[in-house]
Amino acid sequence: MASLRSNIVVSVLFTVLGGPGILLVLLPWWVTRFHIPPVEPPWQKLLGAALIFAGLTPLFDSIRRFIYVGRGTLVPAAPTERLVVSGLYRYVRNPMYIGVLLVLVGEAALFGSRDLAILAAVAWLGFHLFVRFHEEPALARRFPLDFPAYKRHVPRWMPRWTPYRQD
Repeated sequence: MASLRSNIVVSVLFTVLGGPGILLVLLPWWVTRFHIPPVEPPWQKLLGAALIFAGLTPLFDSIRRFIYVGRGTLVPAAPTERLVVSGLYRYVRNPMYIGVLLVLVGEAALFGSRDLAILAAVAWLGFHLFVRFHEEPALARRFPLDFPAYKRHVPRWMPRWTPYRQD
């Protein structure tokens, strides 16, 4: 059982140096150099900023929940000890991935970048394949009683209207 402190360190390092940091900072910088074109309409910049903020919220909330509720990390090699079914996870099974996608779409709008929009589509496909063929089977093996019921009641990508209540 890993300690709380090591879970925090591992999760922060993975977020900054791993998947989210690469996908949300390094690749967008490489594509746009974070240059906001002056010709983009103001509403597009506001929409982009709003989507970025909206996407960071579930990302950071998921990280916190994985550490404190799940007693683990978001790194697949150091997973949670408990199935996380609270917060946004009561509405949709993958709020963290949805948050990342919202940030990417927001960056595409903010920077006026078709390449970042394509990156968001490719990232969604990658997330979908990873979730479908790796993450969900792994969760079914690790949580054979809880995950099947959760999977039956909570959609993978489109949030449900009412919160899931674990019996």
